[in-house]
Amino acid sequence: MSKENKLTPRSQDFNDWYNAVVQMADLADYGPVRGTMIVKPYGWAIWENIQKALDTRFKATGVENAGFPMFIPLSFLQKEAKHIEGFAPELAIVTHGGGEELAEPLVVRPTSETIIGHAYSNWVQSYRDLPILINLWNSVVRWEMRTKLFLRTLEFYWQEGHTAHATSEEADARTRMMLDVYTDFAVNEAAVPVIPGEKSEMERFAGAVQTTTIEAMMGDGKALQAATSHNLGQNFAKAFEIQYLDENNQQQFAWTTSWGLSTRFIGAIIMTHGDDNGLVLPPNIAPIQVVVVPIYKTDDDKAALIAAANKLAQELKDAEITVKVDARENLSPGFKFNDWEMRGVPVRLELGPRDLENNAVVAARRDIPGRDGKQSLSLDGLAPNIQALLSEIQANLLAKATQFREDNTHAAASMEEFEQAVKTGFARVWWAGDTEDEIAIKEKTKATLRCFPHQQPGGNGICFYTGKPADRIAIFARAY
Repeated sequence: MSKENKLTPRSQDFNDWYNAVVQMADLADYGPVRGTMIVKPYGWAIWENIQKALDTRFKATGVENAGFPMFIPLSFLQKEAKHIEGFAPELAIVTHGGGEELAEPLVVRPTSETIIGHAYSNWVQSYRDLPILINLWNSVVRWEMRTKLFLRTLEFYWQEGHTAHATSEEADARTRMMLDVYTDFAVNEAAVPVIPGEKSEMERFAGAVQTTTIEAMMGDGKALQAATSHNLGQNFAKAFEIQYLDENNQQQFAWTTSWGLSTRFIGAIIMTHGDDNGLVLPPNIAPIQVVVVPIYKTDDDKAALIAAANKLAQELKDAEITVKVDARENLSPGFKFNDWEMRGVPVRLELGPRDLENNAVVAARRDIPGRDGKQSLSLDGLAPNIQALLSEIQANLLAKATQFREDNTHAAASMEEFEQAVKTGFARVWWAGDTEDEIAIKEKTKATLRCFPHQQPGGNGICFYTGKPADRIAIFARAY
């Protein structure tokens, strides 16, 4: 499929649209091993911007980065019963190395709680050694059966934070703090509105006592778990003997947390903001915020326009706006326009001979297609106007996505209303069911309990499914 081909409309086949955008926008490609992904430079540049935004926030809370081995002894995973049970179907296990059978099989890390626990048990002796606040930027391997670029692949990139604390209260506060960091990032950098909340026992991370999550609505109404933060209680501390002497010289087990966000968030950005012309990137995440396309027919015009384009690009760079001049030969302006629309660049500046005569440039907004999104801007004082335009686009994308979520979230008081709601979006319900009820609902409707939102209305209601009194609102949806 060439970049000049039209995408399948989102409304016609969302899945086909998504897969085509990932490849046509030059974000990623399929690896030679089934279920693996090659992240191309443009896709990786988006990930780098996500990393920068998160890394700054993590460090502001006292977290430091570190690196841990990718191979974990199988026995480590077996120390925490629920953990091994939860991950067993997804493990990639190494049995041979250097041409010989290994004395103990090694697991390619699906997550690092166990090897972190082993290290922390050696590092922690006294309450003075706590807290430990560490984050890893790495890849992990989970042997998925159904894969989809960025959303679910055998190997994926992410960050995983791991902390150890002296008290339950500190661990609980850190769990919530990191979820707040993810919420702030999602809303203010990626313009993705999210619902922060707590997972049900059925959906809890294997080995955690509490899992918190941010849930986002994609453009087809399905939910995406965008990041999670887990309170692990003392489960891993006891399994790996992370113990310390407290101020009273008493031996205590530490309290630990873990939290992560992965490259699936790129999928969230694509599915939240993308349209029938391709990718739409929020300016705060976009690798290229502005592209300048000089438009000329003669060699004389060409020289003058490329010089003018480079000059205005430098002015924007000096204002810390990321910009690219598209001076590619043998490609029509129309092709270039379509190409940069596909790649989601927030602002396109079109500069022709008449514009230059008028000391102006035409600015096309990616978030508003067609003529409605175009305006003429003076070349004098261009940088402040472009900065204001980028801020406006960022805010508009968040507002549109928030409105879409609100329009597709429906309260349900009966099974009939529930089934109707989850066909197109989120069902918001009073809930007093148990795990068996969740399983039954999933089997009947394919919808799962996404979270109990932290922001609750208060009061009481009647559970739509069991008819019992309920004191919590839950969000159900079909999900990726």
